[in-house]
Amino acid sequence: MFGSTKSQFRSVIEWSNPSPNVIFQKWSSNGDEIKNASKLIVGPGQGCIFVYEGKVQGVYTDSGIVELRTANIPFWTTITKFMQSFVSEHKVGLYFFKTSLLVDIKWGTPSIIKYEDPKYKFPVGLRAFGNFSMVIQQPENFFRNIMGQRDSYTVEEIKDVLTSRLVQPLSTLFAQAKFTYTEIDSNRDDVALKLRQLLDREFTVLGFSLVDFRIEGTTFDDDTMKRINRIADMSAEAQAAGTAGVTYAQMQQLEAMKDAAKNPSGGAGMIMGIGVGSGLGQNVVAGIGGIGAGSDDPALKLKKLKDMFDQGLITSAEYEAKKKDILAKF
Repeated sequence: MFGSTKSQFRSVIEWSNPSPNVIFQKWSSNGDEIKNASKLIVGPGQGCIFVYEGKVQGVYTDSGIVELRTANIPFWTTITKFMQSFVSEHKVGLYFFKTSLLVDIKWGTPSIIKYEDPKYKFPVGLRAFGNFSMVIQQPENFFRNIMGQRDSYTVEEIKDVLTSRLVQPLSTLFAQAKFTYTEIDSNRDDVALKLRQLLDREFTVLGFSLVDFRIEGTTFDDDTMKRINRIADMSAEAQAAGTAGVTYAQMQQLEAMKDAAKNPSGGAGMIMGIGVGSGLGQNVVAGIGGIGAGSDDPALKLKKLKDMFDQGLITSAEYEAKKKDILAKF
């Protein structure tokens, strides 16, 4: 009896040293019965929901002292409830929550985001990661619709709610923005701002407000990286061809001719045999024979031959043989 009576002299209630990871937490004492006119202390960055007899009676978000009035009177409740094992029906639930800004909460997409690259027309698969900050704006709404009968709710749990809602709006944003893969990083701030606007609607329903939302980086999946590397290689080759004063197609033809010349079975025939294509085969054959055709000026022929040798398109033996042929005709 003394222990039960002592619990009803609870006159000062406060949320001391809350865990950094906890957003909501139920305060509980022995029997959840408190003394009438007890003092509730709401600290800075805190709020409290007062539930009495199963109904929300008050939501306190201002720092200070709140006087709680219930039907529990010390001693009298204990004596009159002796036949009910000292249990009173006048139960109080006090749920503390944080009103301070919850900052630097890390997030990452739980699955790969897929969309079509608008420039290169290949499927892109990427993941994104970053951080966000939020604040509780409608604690009663969250308490009624999400918290329910639970005793606590953590930052990790609200982060899971956020990440589960990320993939679809991100996919939609990338598809609508039409960013090629090279433009994603330079437009991260714009994407983050639009994504925050979409997600804020979801969080408003939950009772929260997104104060800040950032995309720190993105990564591509293996298949996308293979496509990107192939494009990079082709771009580098095209740039090299332009520097040499030939087109990319001509450079490819010369490379094919060079490879064919190394084949003992014959250059042009080998190229045609491996299926390079009739157009390319004809061009390569013309390239091989072009040294001795066209202009009758042997000096021009020798210069063209020397250029091909300097570019590594023909071997030393081929160069000497063709040079001897031109000089013999001269």
